[in-house]
Formats: sequence, C-alpha cells, structure tokens
Amino acid sequence: MSAVPAEARVVVIGAGIVGNSVSYHLAQAGWRDIVLLDKGPLPDPGGSTGHASNFLFPVDHSKEITALTLDSLRQYDKLGVLTTCGGVEVARTEQRVEELRRRLASARAYGVDAELVAPRRIGELVPFVNTDLLLAGFWTPSVAVVDPLQAGALLRAQAAELGALTVVPNTEITGIGVEHGHVRAVLTDAGEIATDTVVVACGVWSPRIAEFAGARIPLTPAVHQMIDVGPIPELERTRTEIAYPIVRDMDAMMYERQSGADLEIGSYAHRPILHDPGEIPSLASAALSPTQLPFTQEDFDPQLEDALALFASVLDTPDAGVRHAINGLLSLTPDGAPLLGETPEVGGLWSAAAVWIKEGPGVGRQLAQWMTHGTTEIDLHGADIARFAPHQRTRAAVRARAAEGFNKTYGIVHPREQWTSLRPQRVSPFHVRETALDAEFFEVKGWERPQWYGGNAPLLAEFGDRVPRREHEWDARWWSPIIEAEHLALRERGAMIDLSAFAQFDVAGAGAVDYLQHLVVARVDRPVGTLVYTPVLTPDGGFRSDLTVVRLGPRWFRVITGAADGARDAFWFTRHLPEDGSVVLTDVTSAVCTLGLWGPRAAEVLVAVSDDDVSDAALPFGRARWITVGSVPVLALRVSYVGEFGWELHAPFEQGLRLWDEVAEAAAPHGVVPAGIGVYGTTGRLEKGYRLMGAELDAEHDPVEAGLALPRVKSADFVGKQAYLRARESGPDALLCTLSLGAEHTDAAGIVRYPQGGEPVLTRGGQRIVDRRGRPSQVTSAGPAPSLGTYLLMAYLPPEFAVEGTTLAVEYMAERYAVSVARVGRTPLFDPDDTRMKGGGR
Repeated sequence: MSAVPAEARVVVIGAGIVGNSVSYHLAQAGWRDIVLLDKGPLPDPGGSTGHASNFLFPVDHSKEITALTLDSLRQYDKLGVLTTCGGVEVARTEQRVEELRRRLASARAYGVDAELVAPRRIGELVPFVNTDLLLAGFWTPSVAVVDPLQAGALLRAQAAELGALTVVPNTEITGIGVEHGHVRAVLTDAGEIATDTVVVACGVWSPRIAEFAGARIPLTPAVHQMIDVGPIPELERTRTEIAYPIVRDMDAMMYERQSGADLEIGSYAHRPILHDPGEIPSLASAALSPTQLPFTQEDFDPQLEDALALFASVLDTPDAGVRHAINGLLSLTPDGAPLLGETPEVGGLWSAAAVWIKEGPGVGRQLAQWMTHGTTEIDLHGADIARFAPHQRTRAAVRARAAEGFNKTYGIVHPREQWTSLRPQRVSPFHVRETALDAEFFEVKGWERPQWYGGNAPLLAEFGDRVPRREHEWDARWWSPIIEAEHLALRERGAMIDLSAFAQFDVAGAGAVDYLQHLVVARVDRPVGTLVYTPVLTPDGGFRSDLTVVRLGPRWFRVITGAADGARDAFWFTRHLPEDGSVVLTDVTSAVCTLGLWGPRAAEVLVAVSDDDVSDAALPFGRARWITVGSVPVLALRVSYVGEFGWELHAPFEQGLRLWDEVAEAAAPHGVVPAGIGVYGTTGRLEKGYRLMGAELDAEHDPVEAGLALPRVKSADFVGKQAYLRARESGPDALLCTLSLGAEHTDAAGIVRYPQGGEPVLTRGGQRIVDRRGRPSQVTSAGPAPSLGTYLLMAYLPPEFAVEGTTLAVEYMAERYAVSVARVGRTPLFDPDDTRMKGGGR
C-alpha cells in the first residue's frame, strides 16, 4: 500500500469489485499512473462487495446485462475464483411457469444452456426442497458463485505488476476540484492528487462523492435482507462452500443457497427500506461493516415462513438457528439499471455505480474501453448515466422509482409495463383534451403520451374482423385492439398524433454548420428549410443516435430526436460544443409542442385551418416552412414516420391547446381521429420498415447493416467516419430484415400468440443463428401490420439467411413459430414506392 501521490492520470474511488475491475482494465488498455483509493481497509473495505450474496445467474431479459454477466463469468473463471454449482429458479404459480418459458427464450437468444424441468428433477438437483409446492423450474447449469474479494485482490495485483497502479486504502475523500466544468483534482485527508479523470465506483456512497464535484449519481442505498441458518448436518457433511445448486424461489421473491454448513436466505419481498448515503455509519461506528445494518426481524418474518415451507426438512433441524442476519445495503436506481459513463454535469467525472457482483468485471472492461476509445463493444445505452432527464435525477424521483422497483427484482415484468410513481410529471398542452377522450397514457422520460384512446372504441365495430383480439392475457397486457383500429382509420382517412415528447435543441451561431457536420453522417449544409434525417455514430461506427436536423436559417438549425434518447443526445451535443463560443445549444423541448397530422384527408384538414399555401409544390416532402394554423404560428415539417401524407406541426407550447382545437374541429367532418403512439411507434412504423433507436439501431450495428447508409459520403469529417467507410467497403456481417409471422401461430393450447420482441430467431430446425461477429439473431421489434393483414418482426440476419422468402423460426414462450423473410433492407412492405407519403396528398 502506498502514500497518496501528487498527481495521477486517473483516480478510481472505491476498491470493491467494480473499482478493482476498472483499474485492471485501464491498465490493460495502456493507462499508467492509476490511483485506486478507498476509505476502508483491504481486502474488504466495507462496501457491498464484502457482504452481497456472490452468485451469478447469467440469464436476464436485458441484452446488455446478460452480455455483461457472461463476460464477468469468463473473467472470474480465468482468475480461478469461480465455483460452478448450477442454479434453478422455481415456480409456484402458473404465471411464473409462463415467465420461465419466456426466460428460456432469452437463454436461447444469448446462447446460455438452460432447460425447463419438472418438480421431480428439481428434487434430484436439490434433495431438501419441498417439491410439492412447485410446478416447474428453470435449470441453468452454468450458475456459479465467486469470491469477489479474492478477485479484487488478483485484479489489483495484476495491474500493479504492469507498473500501472497505486493502491491507497484507509483514505477519505474530502473533495473534488473542478474548474470550468471539468475535474482537476481529488482532495483527500492524506493530500491532494492532481488529475483530470475520476471514476466514482463507490457503490452506495457514489452520490456523496459525486456531490463534491457538483454532479448527481441518481441512486439510493436500499436494504436487501439476508440470514444464515445453521449448522445444518446435510450441508455440513459436504465439507465445501457449496455443493448444491442455488435456488431462486421466484414467486416468494427469495433465494436460498448453501454457505458451508449454513443455508443462506435472501429476500426481495419485504417492504422497500431506503436510506440516504449520509445515513450510512462510519467504519468506526459500524458493528459489522458500514453496509451491514442491524437486522429488522419484523420485515423478514413473512419471508421466513415461505422459506420454512420450501426447506422445512433442513430448516427444522434441531440446533439450527440464525447465525447471521443483516440488512445489507445495495444500490437502486430509478429504472433498476447501472449508472455508467461520464456524468452530464462534470467533464472527466465518470460513474461506475449501481453494478452488481455478477456484472462487475464486465463493466470494468467496457468502461475502460469507453474511457480509452470513446465507445464500447457492448451497447450500454440502457446503462448510460446520461439517460435520465433532469427531474429523474432528483432525490424524490430516485427514491420513488427505487421504492416501486425494489419488489420487481424477482417480479414478472412485462416488456411494456408502466411505472406508476411520479405521474403525471410532464404533460403536453393537449393533455386535457386527451384525458377527455379516455387516453391510455404511457410514460417516457416523464412525458405522458397517449398510447391509444378509449374514446375510439367505436372504431372496433367499424373495422370488425380486420382487428384481431388477443386471447392470451400476456400478449394483450398493455395493449389494446383500439390501436389497430386507429391505424386503419389513419390509413383510410387520417389521424392526429401528439408528438410533444420529442426532445428538441436549437443549434445557432457562426460555427453551427461545421459543428453539426462533425457530429452527423448526412450533409447539413443545405438550403434553409431542408430536413435532414441522419444517423449519429459512435467513434467505431455504431449508432449513437438517429434524428432529424432542420435548417431554419443560415446559422440556425433545430435538432429533433426521440423522447427516450433526448437526455443522452443533449449530453453528446453539449460535450462536443466548440470552446470558442461559436455555437450555442438551447434545449427548446419544453417550449415546443408537436402535433402530427397524416392520412389521405390530412391536406383537406390543414387547408381548412391555414391561409398559407401548404400544397405539395409549396411545401414538398423533406421541407419545412413557417405557416399559421388559425391564429397559431406553426413550423410545418413535411415528414412522416407512419408512411402517410402529412406534417409535423410544431407550435409554441402555450398555444398548443389552441392548435389542437383548430385541427380537431376541422378534422371531425373528414373522419380524421386522434391516434396514439401505438400507431406511430409500432403499427405504422413496422409497416414502413422504419428503424427505432434502441431497438434496431444500437452501437453494435452500423448503418450499412441497418440499411441506412447514404448514397454518397460527404467530404467533411465526422465522428465515426473512418469506421463507416470501412463498413461500406467490407460489406455487412448482418442485414436488418422484416419478417412475417406465419399464418398459423397458435400454441400447444390452441391460442394464437404474438411475440413481443427480444425472442431468438432460429433456423427451421431450431438452431441458433449467429453472425460472424458473434451477434445472435434476435427480434428487435414486433407488432401487427393491420393494413397488410399480418404480424411483423424485425431482426438482423447473416447474409446467407437474409434472403426474401427464406423460412425461419421464432421461439416464444418455449414454443416455435414459423416466420419468413418478407423484406431485406429498407424498402417498405406497405406502399414500397412511398407514393402515399410523398405524393401531393389531394
């Protein structure tokens, strides 16, 4: 152990598994003068790494979390600190059995060996389980336990052997120096370290450390209760740490595992018990460690009854008692995902927080890549700390969502499931009218967006059999047939759609053109009034974003992006602002509302409410123009994400209600109805084959593979250009395709089923499909195509499978359904020539 050096290239704060992993991988990437600090002693400084249950279940429905876990498993195994014992997740209810079937599809997608097993097999694997309570189990042979403290020691030693690492324990952080928005020093009780890069890997203390720099790391410490019961003779006789598979009692939201002679029982079923980082006791005052708080027996009593029922044969052993019981602290975030990346508020301040032991080494490797190369091998957009809107980073928001999310840890969470806390937070000016129309609101980044309108229920009778009903509750959950009826109304007459959740930024100044040219793929130096749809790339050529740029003046542009990615895009564009002040970036999201108006009769509606010339000649496709709607000034964009003639109408937020009323009154005689985001983001989009950021578009795929490469490459340099050129020259390793579900997609019970997205795409014989880069073929989006009378899915396929007419299979809930490749590339299935969208409209 060393004294505090005067300077460092990077200071990593926190010597748990994450901080150790980041330090090691930075050293492997060639970094030197790395300082690893912790206020506690080593090898166990007192954080969550020292007490958390150290098992790794590899399967998660999240692609990025599974990838991080599988990478961590490989690294732990290489270090020699992994003990493979297997694990079984058991079901007490039919609903959980369905979830295990869904889990099997996720395992298949990510190449994890797993199977559904009957209670008898569970009893063979874990002889002391009461199988009379169980209906099925999900058996994963590769589940393992790890010694994270030994892993940390080995990682530190290897980094030190490279001459890269100085380890300084027992050292308190007293401040972080910041100048002009960037880290400049770390202050400790043993001296100051000059540095321009800091990694906060302090687990539950991370918010406190970030506050020294004026940044927010939005997590809250939360209690996870654990007890050890023993000695148990059956376990003691094994003379090993773990000889039996770990059991996750999913419906009881608990786990049970051997820990030597004891049975360790952990629970996620108790009430959420949240703490503030400032409440965590000091090392000196903690009875065990700062993150092992006194046990609150009353919270655990109901869970103990569940454990006794499942493990009565060993827990009722004479002389066995509770030998250890804690309220252990872990980190919870507003959406349950980690917090990785450079903080939005302070340059050079990186977060590696809210990471579990099962993800630690994988996160360390990816963060080192990010810090070294500006991008990562695994797409981490779902874990990017910049993903949160400002209100989501507040203490109130973090605690509310963490409290709601705690019991979802082992819960059955639907892909479309909505949060209920902190609502409503952000509403469009149309909200009062939408509520009157019985809108079903979904939330994104705090915005309340109508997904469908209950008031449109009469459309179901109008369109009759063209709108199928979903018989299975899971498929119908968070969905309505009204969406498909609204879609047909859009196609036949027209619809108005609230798009006010768009994130919008004005870019202005003498350097605006060069600034945007450097950040986006397409050429933006075009005439005023031009719309430019363009990817934004990572340095290695994957998708960072996907957005529209509108040129409003010689030195004035508007950037329009999706609500889900607005915060990340704001961070990216802000970080790249030139230091000379030649560009000003202004977030105008809350100043602008947007109403989409599309369909065969959209032109008749707009003509009725505007005195301006909105003809195809005056406002052709791909152009923008200022008009008035009634008395409301509007920026009209001739663009469509649903493949119909019409406009996005952008207006001052405070005049939005007037805009809605003007358009709605004119629309009614033409049968043009309000429609929800279910049409905009799913049915209309899929019929047109439009890609979605975070689904089809991610950092692991490039524009050539996505079918979004432009005819020509602009001369100006831009982020990711060299990788983009290489991708164009070498050709794709996979191609984005639209698949059509076979006419017969009924399950073994005779129920018509509808995949939801995330399912593995397989060969007709059931073999997994993986491209040359090891990426599996997986459904990126799924939904009905009412105009085509089919159900569509999108997926990347290796070139040998990306052939129109090829028959493949999709595994959904442990059953396979035939699919065929309906389209390779970008050409839409519906209106392939774009006649409806680009035509004159009347």
